[in-house]
Amino acid sequence: MDVAKIAELLARYSVQRLLERDDFANRYKEQKTITMLEFLYPLLQGYDSVALKADVELGGSDQKVNLLVGRNIQGAYGQEAQVVLTMPLLEGLDGVKKMSKSLNNYVGINEGQKDMFGKLMSLSDALMLKYYELLTDEDVVKIKSDIDIGTLHPKDAKVNLAKLIVSHYHGKEAGERQAEEFNRAFKDKGFPSDIQTAEISTPNDSIGIIEFLSDASKILSSRGEAKRKLQEGAVELDGARVSDGNLELPAGREYKVRVGKKFAKIFIKKC
Repeated sequence: MDVAKIAELLARYSVQRLLERDDFANRYKEQKTITMLEFLYPLLQGYDSVALKADVELGGSDQKVNLLVGRNIQGAYGQEAQVVLTMPLLEGLDGVKKMSKSLNNYVGINEGQKDMFGKLMSLSDALMLKYYELLTDEDVVKIKSDIDIGTLHPKDAKVNLAKLIVSHYHGKEAGERQAEEFNRAFKDKGFPSDIQTAEISTPNDSIGIIEFLSDASKILSSRGEAKRKLQEGAVELDGARVSDGNLELPAGREYKVRVGKKFAKIFIKKC
């Protein structure tokens, strides 16, 4: 795109239209810096739609404003405005920020099958369901219902999710092999069979993982130690490593917990 075309593009769009964006408008009122690059970005992205004479443009929900600018610019060039479709953003493994390589919370499509499977098994149960919804064609409502009524264990649902995604990128045999290896490792993990199930109570439908590990079960001596062990990746729940300090554990079922050399079976009862 040469200088003449850029000048033509700038002449077809106004500063007022760009300032209609909430983030620009708020920053302008607060006298915060808005760079020219930030102004030009949605215009140049929008011009792509003109150059391609796009009928439909698909993007993340965070790109909605930029996609709509593309519609407006098409109209300014005498084209029919494109249809805009947006998709929810996929959070990374931390369950907080969108998946990004720079944040190291990602699952790379070029990663080895074992690493890919292992990363997916580290997901929280809640995030697992979102991955099912956005990355597979499975019936998420049924999966959630089966987990809630106890006919499907979250670990088994997570194994199936990881198998589906690994199969998509590495082939069906690879997905099945990684699932078998994980289940074999989980089965032979050395969890003592003679540990009696302890019971804890909560007035709520669930209990936070940090409270569960410390105040409720006394597996760890303090909430600080619980946070530290989670960050270190030293906590396993039903055979899967847990690192999410915001994880909520639903009441009404038993959990097998391992922290280093400490083992416990805990049933959470709603009182």
